[in-house]
Amino acid sequence: MHVPRLPASVQAPSAVVMVRPHRFHPNPETAADNAFQSGACGASAEAARIARQARDEFDAAVHRLESAGVTVHRFDDDGRHDTPDAVFPNNWFSTHAGGRVALYPMCSPNRRRERRADIIEWLKRHYRVSDVVDYSGHEPDDRFLEGTGAMVLDQVGRLAWVARSRRADPVLLERFCAQFGYEPVLFDTADADGRPVYHTNVLMCIATDFVLVGADLIASPGQRAEVLRRLHDSGRDIITLSEAQIRDFAGNALELSTREGGRRLALSARAAAALTPAQRQRIERSAPLLPLAVPTIERAGGSVRCMLAGIHLAPRPSGA
Repeated sequence: MHVPRLPASVQAPSAVVMVRPHRFHPNPETAADNAFQSGACGASAEAARIARQARDEFDAAVHRLESAGVTVHRFDDDGRHDTPDAVFPNNWFSTHAGGRVALYPMCSPNRRRERRADIIEWLKRHYRVSDVVDYSGHEPDDRFLEGTGAMVLDQVGRLAWVARSRRADPVLLERFCAQFGYEPVLFDTADADGRPVYHTNVLMCIATDFVLVGADLIASPGQRAEVLRRLHDSGRDIITLSEAQIRDFAGNALELSTREGGRRLALSARAAAALTPAQRQRIERSAPLLPLAVPTIERAGGSVRCMLAGIHLAPRPSGA
């Protein structure tokens, strides 16, 4: 695997870890609080077809990313451990400048099996990793913090934006922020049915020059005003998304740096189609869209951003 030079943007990584799914299907253990999830598998033949479609979508997405100049470190999930959501690695680990890695406690028991020591060891061999902080021991106490699904991190302003949910324990959030140097910004959300949004990263995307945010889903007018004020203070262009656009995963995007020094916004084809021409124009002043077709994977309630674990580590020199 090629290891890139340092990313051109502090916010936008130029390399990602992705995990190719083997037995993908919408996860029944996560359905209760994930309103974005749709449908369960029926007969075994249907399950096999859905898993095959998810692998095909994954392979096409990797090809598109690599063709755009993004380095993809691809790992395979062999399916032996019943991990239907393995394609979403951003929930169980994150990487940080200065050589730090965090491992996270997951709410659903079958998602806890996604954590893989081989991926962390591979990162240690190819990137400068000085410290691995493991929060997964909090799972027996029903305390969860599902990585950069639960938190949207502003790497410049050092803010951790978090929508309150069962998957974002406030005590663990405070501990993570204290150890990794972020200020937590908590807010409450509610969809049209009054349910909280399960992960912040379906609601918000922080890029170098702009923010995508579903402000209407922030339940309290006072909190909404405060969130928008703080986003405005960051100097970024604030692009507000409707609840319908959030439902189409328009907020579930990740800005990436390319090897050539540019930036692209990775999102799903469904999400790109949901944007208005004016919104696309504002985004593409900074980062042209990179749409990836993942309709089968989106049935699990996550989209492109969830598939990408960004690498914010310094690469080791060749031969080191």
